[in-house]
Order: sequence, then structure tokens, then C-alpha cells
Amino acid sequence: MKRTGIVLVASTLLGIALGGAGSTAAPTAGAMSEASARVAPAVQVPPGNKVVERLQAKGVQTYTCTAGAWKGLEPAATLADRLGRAVGLHSRGPIWVSTVDGSAVEAAPVDGARNEVPGAVPELLLKAKSTRGDGVFAGVSYVQRLNTKGGLAPTGACTEGAQTSVRYEALYTFSVPAL
Repeated sequence: MKRTGIVLVASTLLGIALGGAGSTAAPTAGAMSEASARVAPAVQVPPGNKVVERLQAKGVQTYTCTAGAWKGLEPAATLADRLGRAVGLHSRGPIWVSTVDGSAVEAAPVDGARNEVPGAVPELLLKAKSTRGDGVFAGVSYVQRLNTKGGLAPTGACTEGAQTSVRYEALYTFSVPAL
């Protein structure tokens, strides 16, 4: 079962990266700036940090049926820069990995730092737990999930052990301590 999940995530990410169904270019820089200008207070990065990267994610939120209800299992998304070039992957951890330089950041949600979005997974503020490498994700302190679309768990009953993936999009921002 674990191996099947890895294959599912890998094939989903590959399909998205190669321009599979539902994959389109990232928004323009203007659209990203506009989205970041409307950040809810609950998910704002604390003072003393500055945004160094904004990446558009397209992928899926995968859910598994546990005790008759859908529970989040993992995200699987491709990250694109402002020109629409695939530059990273987002997966279980949650972790974000640069496919350009190999750097990575793993983060955890900040308690209470969420903004509910009708019809979509909530916006979140996450604090970095660890980083690796000297590239784009080096020294990241906070990650924001903003401008979310889709990705909500199905409603209703489910069969124990079943899995389903729901398409989603989000803008992820990455901040480092301001010096």
C-alpha cells in the first residue's frame, strides 16, 4: 500500500510537470502581487521576516478514508515560478523541494494561523522546522499557503482505506529573517 502511494504521488507530479490535465501556466507577477496584497491577518508572516520567493502550486490534495471519514493524507503539487516554469515539488511533510538546486524546506502549521476559504482548502501560515541546501529554500523561516482554489475533502461516507485525490491550486510564499 505504501509503495502504491509513492507511485501515485510520483505519477501525479510527473503528469502535472509535463503539462497534464489541469496544468496551466502560473499567474503573472502582477496576479501574484495582487494575491499577496490581500493576506488575511491570521496568516501574515511575523515582522522581522521578508518574502524571498513566490511560487504557484498546481496539484492534488490526497485523502484517505479512516473511521468512515475523509482525512488528509498528503499534498502532491508542482511549483512554478512567475514565468510558469516548473521549479519545485510539494509533498508530504509538508516539504517543498527545489528541482533547480535541490534545496528544501520542511514546515509545520502555526497553531491558529489559518484563514478559511469558501470552496477551498484554508490559507495557512507554516513555520519552518528544517531546511537543507544553499539554494532558494536556504534559511526559510515561514511558508504561506495563499490564494487557494479547490482541494477540499469529499463529503459523505466512504469505504475504510479508500483514497481519493482532489485538484487544488495555491500561491506559496517563502520568507527568511530580514537582516
